[in-house]
Amino acid sequence: MHQDLYGEIAFPLQMTCLLSRQGDDFTGGDLLLIEQRPRAQSRGTAISLQQGEGLIFTNRYRPVPSARGYYRVNIRHGVSTITSGERYSLGIIFHDAK
Repeated sequence: MHQDLYGEIAFPLQMTCLLSRQGDDFTGGDLLLIEQRPRAQSRGTAISLQQGEGLIFTNRYRPVPSARGYYRVNIRHGVSTITSGERYSLGIIFHDAK
């Protein structure tokens, strides 16, 4: 699990688009998002994309409502184990590349 943070300036969102066909080109390989909530257990979500589908997600934090307003939750992402074949995706990350 990781965060794509490069340079001093980073846009808060990034995108991934699946180029391979799940089931035909590979099996496994779901996109994983993990919320690291303060004073609570981390919560994970597995997202299964089909060929050509994209997902826009935060590269670092997301706002979560609470009794006292909003607080930020740390987000990490990754890919579950690919059990067969090869999985290709296009990732678009906006950052200050010096």
